[in-house]
This record gives sequence, structure tokens and C-alpha cells, in this order.
Amino acid sequence: RYSLFYNHLKNIEESEGGLDKFTKSYKTFGVNQLEDGGIYCKEWAPGAEAVFLAGDFNGWNPFSHPYKKLEYGKWELFIPPEDGCSPVPHGSKLKVVIRAQNGALLYRISPWARYVVRDEDKVNYDWVHWNPPQSYIHKNPSPKRLKSLRIYESHVGIASPEGKVASYKNFTYNVLPRIKDLGYNCVQLMAIMEHAYYASFGYQVTSFFAASSRYGTPDDLKEMIDVAHSMGITVLLDVVHSHASKNSEDGLNQFDGTDSCFFHSGYRGNHQLWDSRLFDYANWEVLRFLLSNLRMWIEDYRFDGFRFDGVTSMLYHHHGIGTGFSGDYNEYFGLHVDEDALCYLMLANHMINSLHPECITIAEDVSGMPALCRPVAEGGGGFDYRLAMAIPDKWIQIIKELKDEDWNMGNIVHTLTNRRYEEKYIAYAESHDQALVGDKTLAFRLMDAEMYTNMSVLMPLTPVIDRGIQLHKMIRLITHALGGESYLNFMGNEFGHPEWLDFPRIGNNESYHYARRQFNLTEDDLLRYKFLNAFDRDMNRLEERFGWLASPQAYVSEKHESNKVIAFERAGLVFIFNFHPYQSYVDYRVVAFKYKILLDSDAGEYGGHQRLDHNTEYFSEEYPHNYRPNSIMV
Repeated sequence: RYSLFYNHLKNIEESEGGLDKFTKSYKTFGVNQLEDGGIYCKEWAPGAEAVFLAGDFNGWNPFSHPYKKLEYGKWELFIPPEDGCSPVPHGSKLKVVIRAQNGALLYRISPWARYVVRDEDKVNYDWVHWNPPQSYIHKNPSPKRLKSLRIYESHVGIASPEGKVASYKNFTYNVLPRIKDLGYNCVQLMAIMEHAYYASFGYQVTSFFAASSRYGTPDDLKEMIDVAHSMGITVLLDVVHSHASKNSEDGLNQFDGTDSCFFHSGYRGNHQLWDSRLFDYANWEVLRFLLSNLRMWIEDYRFDGFRFDGVTSMLYHHHGIGTGFSGDYNEYFGLHVDEDALCYLMLANHMINSLHPECITIAEDVSGMPALCRPVAEGGGGFDYRLAMAIPDKWIQIIKELKDEDWNMGNIVHTLTNRRYEEKYIAYAESHDQALVGDKTLAFRLMDAEMYTNMSVLMPLTPVIDRGIQLHKMIRLITHALGGESYLNFMGNEFGHPEWLDFPRIGNNESYHYARRQFNLTEDDLLRYKFLNAFDRDMNRLEERFGWLASPQAYVSEKHESNKVIAFERAGLVFIFNFHPYQSYVDYRVVAFKYKILLDSDAGEYGGHQRLDHNTEYFSEEYPHNYRPNSIMV
């Protein structure tokens, strides 16, 4: 793998003038404004017989502006300025016109298009030339690389209680302050890369270089990121380089009239479950396209890194379909591994680390590929973090299949600590996956229909709501403190957002009712959602104070099956959890030194029963317990 990576790097140096020049291609491909007012256009269309540019600027004449054919399937066009002004005005619509090998004329959006919009009366997107007289100028520097990542996974379009597509402006002025107050220091943005189908959650990308116009303009997104930086919030992009939409009218598919171009041809170029196209990572121009795409998001928009979606699908020729992973190393090495895709990921991480070392990369990989989060110089994949995807599955399995008295403490601890040494994991109890229609959030699994009737403080605290509120807090805290070196939460789940997430589609009569986040629920003093919201906030603030995510793995001193107690030490703190459904304990001995309560899920402000005195200090005695010389009674 390292040899393949090194050969690619060597070829880039020799034939392209280095990685820096190779990945700056986003400044030359597509349609670009020159300093003298002229326009320079460049495309890669190896299957085309001829290429033209048409649009508002030439009355949509498909033949008046032909491209010149270059080597290796590239085409270029220069349009001189008109009286010192651009011949293609800002805001005008364009199309690349491809004469296919069968003689057909294909009207396409450039793969490098920076802005695409859809009129309400149309199905397909239109390419709009984006060249405003004054682009947004960033005012704030990017935050320094964080030691402890507390990630707020977000979707701009649903970030409002109103049943509509919310905007970048709304997120900037209404959601970012909320994220800051909750103690999160990183926001991970989904569905930013343009996608024609809103209900795809942003995972069927049609225009890779365009920020989604359904939320606003590119400058609105730049302002949003700039304001986040002013708050000290790191901003990550959920990038989709694992596949692409099958759309051809407004996507990459069949751009030059052939089945291949950016993708593998035939069966290998199609994802059977996702109904999408699969990139040919061995192709030189595909590498140029994808690497330049990453660099554009960093340098133009000032994103601070990426969460790479669908990495498991990229790593294996079987794409993880119908395949389980047990941890056997034969599952990670062999002819079933797509070495070209893995090499692309190594190149991407090497480029980001070389040109922008402050940036962060995260792999969404369910397989557990070894060394994926070790440096490329060691032969690793080069990622900084990987998602601990077994943890949410474990919580779902426990809540769904087991009675409270059958919860296995050892199994919970094993799942939360089962990670390779010096590969950083992002722990999470639930993400957007669990919120989607057809699944249930933790809060909904725990409290279900009673969330509609018994979340008011004016109603008696029922056993279902009481159990749900307490377990929701405990599950999130133990996951936060024991599960990894970073923590993630999907927007709204911090306060137990009711119901599920469903985007407007034919199956729900194009309704936006479930495509929103009801942040207003936490602002109503008569509803119990405020308790969960406050606990999540104070949990994050305590981590900010003590930094357990950046500390070595915890020392677990107790996992008592009959008592249902888990105790561990991390970052100078002692965490004690009593998961017993009906048994409380007095004078319970645990390993610790001086002890004072810092965070208590039973506190009144978090909807608890206030059974502990927070003013009491406890001192240890030289009484050996669980292989430690000192212990205390709690």
C-alpha cells in the first residue's frame, strides 16, 4: 500500500510539478475569471468528440464557443474580455455542451461548477456563474487544533422549529450561539455539497464544488464559518467521496456521454444498495478532481477538516455489503481490499497534513481497518479519528432486547473501551443514523409515546419518563467519558428531541413536519426537555475544564454485575454509575482519594431526585479495594 502511495506521489512530483500545483486545479478547471476580465475554461471529457460552452452570454448558441482539444482528454477555451469586462456576467446561466461519440448533443453542468440553483418550476438544477463584484472576506482566523473534540453534528436545512428549509443565516445567528452555550467546540456540517434530492440527507452529491444553494449563497456559508471561528468553534465538512449521484442532467454521471469518465464502467461502477456511481480511484484525473475538491473547501470556505463518509464502502470491493467484520486480520488484507481507494485516502490525508496541518480528518469506517488512523509515514491511512460505530449499536441492542436487570456491566465496558492503542476514536451514543425515519433515538426508545403526554413538569413523573430521563443522561455521560478521544452528538438529541427525522418526499406528501429541530422545547420551563439540555451542557463544560477526552484511556476499577455498578478513573476524576433499576446503596466502597461531587445526574436541575449532598467532602482511607491502596465510602 505504501509503495502504491509513494509511486503516485512520485508521479505527481514528476509530471504535475508537485502536490501543491496538482491540487490547485480547482482554480483552472471549470469556468474561471481572469484578472484582465477574460474567461478561461477547462474540462476533462475523454469520451467527447467536441466540447462547447453555451449560456445567457451567447444567447445559448451551442456552437459559437468551441473548446480546443488537449492531451489526455482535456479541453480548454479562452474568451477575451469585452471592453475590459467579463464576457460572462455574474449570475448568468451556463452549460457545457458535449458532442458524444454517437453524435448526440449533451447539455451538462461542469463538474467544477461553484454554484447551481433550481427554479421552483423545474426538476433539474441550473449552473450559475458565480463571480460577485466583492466576495466575502473572512475576518477571523481558524481556531487552533483542538485537543478535545466535542462535535455537534448538524444539518443546516433542518436547524429550525419551522417546517421549511432553514438557511445559512438562520444557522449563523440562531444555532451557532446555542452550540457555543452547550459547550461544543466543533460543528460537523452535513449536506453542504450540492445534492439534487433533499431527502438523500446530502449523501447523493450532484455538484461536488458547489455549496448547496437551497440554504443561501456561497458567501452566506463563508460568513457562517467565519462567525463560528469568531466563537472558537472548529468547522468540519461531511465530505462524500465514496460515491456520486446517478443524475446525468445535473450530476457527474455520463458527463462525456460514456458510462465511465469519472467512474468505473459496467457493474463495478455502480453501488447496488445506494443506486449510485463509484469513482475510479486509479484514474489520474479522478485523483485530481477529488484532491482539488478537498483543497477548495479548505481554502475558499475555510473548513477546518473533514468527516469522510462511506469509508467502508471505499476500502473493499464488496463495499461491506453482506459482510460482517469480526476483527480477524484476514478481513483487512487481501484481494478484496480496493487498494486504489485506500491509496486515494492516504493521498488525501497526506495532502491535507502537508498543506494544512491544522486540519482534522475523520473516517466513517465500520470495519475496523487496522492503522486507518495512524500516520501515512507508518503505512497507515492518515486519519486523525475514526467513528466508534459499535457503541450506538450496543446501546440500541441493550435497550431493545434486555430487561434493566439483565444489563451486562462487563459487556458495556468492553464495548466502550474496545479500541486499538493510539488510534483515536470518536464516541457517540447516537448520531443522525439513529434519528432517521425507520429508526428511533435513544429518548424515543426509552420513553416512546409518553413523550407526547408526560414531559410536562405539571404532570406526575411517571416511571417511564423517570427511567428515560435518568438513563438518557447516564448513557451519554459514560459514552462521553469512557468511549473515546472525542465525542459526537447529533443536533437536538442532546435534549431528547421527540419523534424521528424524515425529509419531504412523496411517501409523506412532501411534508416538512419531521424535517425540523424543535429547539423551542428546551426554552419552555414547563417541559422536562430543559433538564436533559442542561445536563448535556454541564457535561461538556466539565470536559472542557478537566479534558478527559485528551487524557489516556480510563482505569476501570469496578464493573459489578449484581450491583450494576461501573466505576473508573480518568483525567483525575472518578466516574461512578449505578445502573441498577431499583437498588440504591449507602456506604458503597469505591477506589478514590479526596472526593467531591462535580456532576450528578440525580441533581434537581437535571430532573433528578436530589438524593445527594453536594457540599460534603469525602476523604479516603488506607483500605485496599479493587487492587488500589485507598478507597472511600459513597
